[in-house]
Amino acid sequence: MRVTNTSIYRNYTSSMNDVQLRLNKSFNKVSSGRAYESAAENPLSYYKGKKIDSQHQELLSKSTLLSDVKARLEQQEKGAYDIQTSLSKDAKNAVIQARNATTSDAALATLRDKLLQTEHNMVNDLQAQYQDFYVYGGNDVSTPPFSLSSDGTVLTFSHKFPGDSYTSKFEMTFENGAFTLTNATTDDPNVATPAHTLADAMSEQGFMDLGYGDIRDHETLLDTFTGGMNVLTGLTSQHVKESNPAMSDAEIMEKLTKGPLGLVAGAIESINNYLDEGNTAYTRDNMVEDLGVILQDMIVSEHTTTTVYSDLGNKYNLLEKLDTKMGKMMDSLKEQYTDAVGADPYSAIYEMFNNQYSYNAALQVGSNLMSSSLFDFVR
Repeated sequence: MRVTNTSIYRNYTSSMNDVQLRLNKSFNKVSSGRAYESAAENPLSYYKGKKIDSQHQELLSKSTLLSDVKARLEQQEKGAYDIQTSLSKDAKNAVIQARNATTSDAALATLRDKLLQTEHNMVNDLQAQYQDFYVYGGNDVSTPPFSLSSDGTVLTFSHKFPGDSYTSKFEMTFENGAFTLTNATTDDPNVATPAHTLADAMSEQGFMDLGYGDIRDHETLLDTFTGGMNVLTGLTSQHVKESNPAMSDAEIMEKLTKGPLGLVAGAIESINNYLDEGNTAYTRDNMVEDLGVILQDMIVSEHTTTTVYSDLGNKYNLLEKLDTKMGKMMDSLKEQYTDAVGADPYSAIYEMFNNQYSYNAALQVGSNLMSSSLFDFVR
């Protein structure tokens, strides 16, 4: 009897496709760890897994953001600590030595230069960056916030307010024992005066939803911004924001004068006044008296700066605990996901090898079919 191979090849192809499909599904089950590929296989477990996966992805995105905020807070904390250390050790020790009756004029000049270097170091601390962000810029993370003249008497604060196309610049000059706001300009020749004030910059806040607090109530969220002017004055953004009427430039300058940078500038000015040969009316006793007042103010400012540093440290510790909590939550969600849609690894591997053997056997059958001749179908 003579028969054709068409029907045999057709049946073989259909069976081969079925075996290959089962093999591919078992491969996917092992690689993905999921027992189901579609909702049709097990609707309840599939959609339960989708919900858990959505929760996990949300936690994962917050965890990534949390790492960036922690690094930024760490830089802020380090800068505030360095300023506090410069004030409590370098500046105070230099002032104490300058008040000593046995300190020579040459030694006073050296101490003055040391204080000037301390002043520049404080400003450099406020230029700290995390990646491309200036951590003491408030809402403006792209503009270098501070610059200080070589003699330490002119502090310039630069800030680009939200919605502005230009950068506002506020020049503060230390003279006669106090800082005063001497000039407010912009880098745009068409805009002579900034539309915002120093108080506006110091009241900027950066509340972020990191899994702590309620997004519907900003006061329960964590404020991750700390402006450089807030550090130098000891004024929190919330205090400036709640001031009624709005805090004036004179009030801010008074706090800046009594802050770490202003006190160091005052000590430099006192020593310069004494060393100035043309200023005979300013005696050593005058310098010692003025430095004594500055030394007392340094003790107060040291505590204020410590409070800023401690507040940043508390925020960082809070984020550390939050990070640990989120890590445990993600581990729990992974376990729930595995229970809902996860495949048993041993069964999945056994199934994969079983389908692999079936597939190899099917290939061997196909090889034998292809080698058949016309005589194999003739009796």
